[in-house]
Amino acid sequence: MGNTISIGLLGFGVVGSGVIKMIEDHQTKLRHQLGCNVEVKSVLVRDLDKARDVNKERTLLTTNPDDILNDPDIDIVVEVMGGIEQAREYILKAFAAKKHVVTANKDLVALHGLELQETASENKCDFFYEASVAGGIPILRGIVDGLATDHIRKVMGIVNGTTNYILTKMNNEGVSYEDALKEAQDLGFAEADPTADVEGLDSARKMAILARLAFSNPVELDDVEVEGISGIALEDLKHGDELGYTMKLIGYADFNGDEVEVNVQPTLLSKEHPLADVKNEFNAVYVYGDAVGETMFYGPGAGSLPTATAVTSDIAAIIRNIRLGVTGNDYVAPHHKKKLKQPADRHGQYYIRMQVKDEAGVFNELSSVFNEYNISFQRILQNPVKKGNTAEVTVITHDTSLENFKNVLEKLNGLDILSEVSSHYKVEGDAGNEVERTN
Repeated sequence: MGNTISIGLLGFGVVGSGVIKMIEDHQTKLRHQLGCNVEVKSVLVRDLDKARDVNKERTLLTTNPDDILNDPDIDIVVEVMGGIEQAREYILKAFAAKKHVVTANKDLVALHGLELQETASENKCDFFYEASVAGGIPILRGIVDGLATDHIRKVMGIVNGTTNYILTKMNNEGVSYEDALKEAQDLGFAEADPTADVEGLDSARKMAILARLAFSNPVELDDVEVEGISGIALEDLKHGDELGYTMKLIGYADFNGDEVEVNVQPTLLSKEHPLADVKNEFNAVYVYGDAVGETMFYGPGAGSLPTATAVTSDIAAIIRNIRLGVTGNDYVAPHHKKKLKQPADRHGQYYIRMQVKDEAGVFNELSSVFNEYNISFQRILQNPVKKGNTAEVTVITHDTSLENFKNVLEKLNGLDILSEVSSHYKVEGDAGNEVERTN
């Protein structure tokens, strides 16, 4: 290794431009911290003539990936092109050529992370992907390094800025889902096709990565249960607010030392919960460990420079390893065998909103169904419905198993007194004393 580390960049979009800007603007600091120069030698693009925010000499741009993957002078390949199969192919070629790799590609890491980590290790290469989860928030390094000696039991968080922006608008301003989504698209927080965000898939990919690292467990994307926000009604946000809760799309991972549970779902959070005040496009990840207790990582979850900061931090970590001669040693195979927690062992509180007949004895019949499965009520709201002889009953349960709650839902749907179960959501945190209210 000479006195310069050369970077090959696969992709020159928003994040790629940010990486180049970070490296060029911080040369003095990088040289001081790392003891060498850092340069971007070559950049893979689709169109050589496209106008770009960051100007690079045309001679550095290429449409041929082999100009980077087969260049013996390039030490580190940075993949910011997106996609899955082609990115995977290029990264595997980079490892075969003994090049280290940094990626911001959450889709790729969620699906093929274990394979890529193992291949990197076999070739004595580093493979880092801090930017794949929560943009500029150093959550992965915080878990792997900062909490390395702790036993992490739970990770939960808001890991998608698009859905958090939409729910903030709905919660705070009473804006409909459709209008909030359009505003997010107009501001650039949501894609033209927002499906991956609003249906929870983006969050699920990030939670698979977080659970894998936090619990040293080979969690895969298919192990993550997913529910998005497109079906949330303003009525539920209103009732949640009355009861002391706010709605968030929460990624949740729990590990009791034997069984793991990972899911993404709309959740009513107590307003006292640390995540409840995370608003707009910001992300936050809450981690609970036996020794450290509760910690929370907060910051911008996307954007050119925040994400580029995470990428360049990974580049700096690899350069330190190169200079110390210890590359390829960061990967540790999962310590635990994967065993998914069953519904009978998954406990929590639940919110349920029902439309029932407005007549005597109805509430007793409802209560008997919940009592059959040992589910008691913590909070109750009852609202008359103007049209027809119906009433709306909203309940928050005490702690119960998911299995018992599913059994209750099934039995409720067969009752003559009930026209529909309008909605049901998981509840996190205590919103106050037990109250029974009738409006």
